[in-house]
Amino acid sequence: MGRRGAVRTFRRAGRWRWAVLVAAGTLALGLLLVLWATSLETGGGDLSDGADGDRPAAVDLGWGFTHTQYSADRGDDAARRAATGLLAAAPMPQNQHIMGWGVDNPEPRPGTYNFGDLDRRVAFMRRTNATPVLTLCCAPDWMKGGGERTDWSQKSLEKAPDRAHYRDFAKLAGVIAKRYPDIRHFIVWNEFKGFYDERKGRWNYEGYTELYNLVYAELKRQNSANVVGGPYISMDSNPPGSSSNASSVRGPWGSVDQRAVDALTYWNAHKEGADFLVVDGASYTREGSKLFPDEFAATAKFGDVTRWLRRTTGLPVWWSEWYVEPADANDDRKLWTEPHRLAVHATTMMQLARAGVSAAFYWNPEETGADCPGCLWRSTELKGGGGGLPMLDLLSRFGKAFPPGAELRTPEVTGDNRDAVSALAAGSTVLVVNMQDRRLTVEVDGKPLDLAPNEIRWAG
Repeated sequence: MGRRGAVRTFRRAGRWRWAVLVAAGTLALGLLLVLWATSLETGGGDLSDGADGDRPAAVDLGWGFTHTQYSADRGDDAARRAATGLLAAAPMPQNQHIMGWGVDNPEPRPGTYNFGDLDRRVAFMRRTNATPVLTLCCAPDWMKGGGERTDWSQKSLEKAPDRAHYRDFAKLAGVIAKRYPDIRHFIVWNEFKGFYDERKGRWNYEGYTELYNLVYAELKRQNSANVVGGPYISMDSNPPGSSSNASSVRGPWGSVDQRAVDALTYWNAHKEGADFLVVDGASYTREGSKLFPDEFAATAKFGDVTRWLRRTTGLPVWWSEWYVEPADANDDRKLWTEPHRLAVHATTMMQLARAGVSAAFYWNPEETGADCPGCLWRSTELKGGGGGLPMLDLLSRFGKAFPPGAELRTPEVTGDNRDAVSALAAGSTVLVVNMQDRRLTVEVDGKPLDLAPNEIRWAG
C-alpha cells in the first residue's frame, strides 16, 4: 500500500508553535488513515495478522495423500458428502498438481487463466480441513513449444517448459499463490519430468535448478511465509551388486542411481533456498521391478535414503510418493491381496517414521469403479460410495499415532516368530505387522499376540 504525506516546516517568525501542532495533527491523521486503509484491506481485525504472514509455515506435515485423476470432488452427491465428512473428521495434508491429475490447463493462453478445476480441488481440501499442498507441475503447452490447444498425451504433459519460458512459469506460480492465500506449501515440479538430457545421458539438473530458483523467488515475493521445496527427483535404485550407475547410497535392497544423486547434489549446492527437500521412489529396482531381499526387507530403502538425505542436506525430508508393489504391463498394481498390500505399506511407513521423515504423501490410485485396490475410499461415482477403505484407516491412524517428532520406540518382540513381525510404538500405542502370509504367535512387550496372515494389529 502506498503511503505518502509530508509535514511542512514553517519557519516564519512567531508561528513555530502553531507549526508543531499542525505537524503533530498531520502525523496523527496520517496514521489514522493508514490504519483505516489497512483495516479495509485485511477485513479488519487484529493488525498483527500481517506480521504473522511473515512467519514461515510448518514443514512437519506428517502423513497425507495426493489427489489424482479421480477424487471425491465429483460424483454422486451423497457419496461426495460421505467422503467429505470422512476426511474432515480426520484431517491430514492433501496435495494437488496445478495441471493434470484431475485439473485442466491453468493458463491455456498467455495471461488467460482457467482455474475452475483447481478451484474445485482446493475447495474440497478446505472443506475437509486439510493442510493444502500444491505441486507446481505441469506447464501449459505454449510454454513448451505448443500452441493454445492442450495436448493431454503423456509425452506432452511431461515435457518441461522451454528455458525461454521459465520466467513465465514462475509468474504462473505467483498468480496461483496469490489466488489461494491460505496455501503455504509448494513443491516445484514433478520427478524432473522433461529434464532428462539424452545426449549427455544424465538429468539436466542445471535447467531444473534455474527453473526452481525463479519459482522459489516468486513464491517468496508473494509471501515470505510460503514454504517451498524441491527437487522432487525419483530415487531409483539398481539391484545389489550392479555396477550400472551405482552410487554409495546403498543397502541390501540395492543402490540409488548415481544420476539421481548427482541431480540432487547439484540442486542442493546451487538452490537459492529451500524449506524442505522432496523426493519419491519405490522399494523395487528401476529395471525389472525386483524386490531385494523381499518385499518387506526392501522397505528399508525408504529409511536408509531418508537418513542419507537428512545428513547430506540438513533439510526436512518429504516423500511425495512411495511405491512398494510392482506394476503390471498396464501400470496397475493389483497383483497382491489387500492384507498383503497393507502390511507392506505399514512396514514402509514404520521405516520412514524411524528415519525422521517430515511429510509423506500416499499416491491415491482412485478410480471410478468398485475395483480399486489400494484406494482410500470407495469411488464417489458409485451410489453408496464415499466410504473409507482399509488404506485410509491405516494412513489416518498411523498419522495420529506417529506424527513427526513423536518419541518412538521399538517394542520388545520375543518368541520363535520374532523376526517375522515388525513393530513400532509411541506412548501407549503399539503397531504390530505380521510380515508372513501365515498365522503366527509372538509376544510383544510381554503380551502374547495371535496374528492372522499379514495382519496389522493396533494394541496398547
